[in-house]
This record gives sequence, C-alpha cells and structure tokens, in this order.
Amino acid sequence: MKLLLSLLLVSTGVSAQSYNWNDSPYNWNNSQYNFQNSPYNWNNSQYNWNNSQYNWNSRNGIYDNDGNRQGYVVPNQNGTFNYFDNDGNRRGYMPYGR
Repeated sequence: MKLLLSLLLVSTGVSAQSYNWNDSPYNWNNSQYNFQNSPYNWNNSQYNWNNSQYNWNSRNGIYDNDGNRQGYVVPNQNGTFNYFDNDGNRRGYMPYGR
C-alpha cells in the first residue's frame, strides 16, 4: 500500500509541472524534421550568402563576447527563430511569442 501511495504521489508531482507545448521540441513547428527548420532549406543554409560567415554585411550573425562569429539565426514562417552554427548545424530554437 505504501508503495502504491508513494508512486501516486510521485506521478502527480511530475504531472503537476507546467508544460508549454509551444516550447516543446516535439511540437512540429520546433522540430528539426520540419523542412522550415532544416539546414537543407535554402533560407537556413550556410551556403546562402545572407547566412554566410564571409558576408560582412550579414545582419543575422551571432557573436561571442570577443567578437567571434559563432553562428547565425534565421526566422521561419511560423515565427520560430532557428539558431545554426557556422557549419549549418541547427543548435537550437526560440518558439514564437518568446
């Protein structure tokens, strides 16, 4: 009985945490398998001149505190921002409304 009660308390404690679907990587809008988020999409590609580390006029670069370019950010049609490193690997995202 004590085991059942403790499992019930643990499971309700976990489910009581807030969960925002908009922030979830399982949400299709945030998924790396969504073509809008893929590095194979020309808008997200490192070979697109707008994203290139060699384009000194690029407005979407991400830089560290020493001024070294670490990657770039690209908004998609859903309003999510995708973060890529200079090699075109998707490193993260920021969901719409953040």
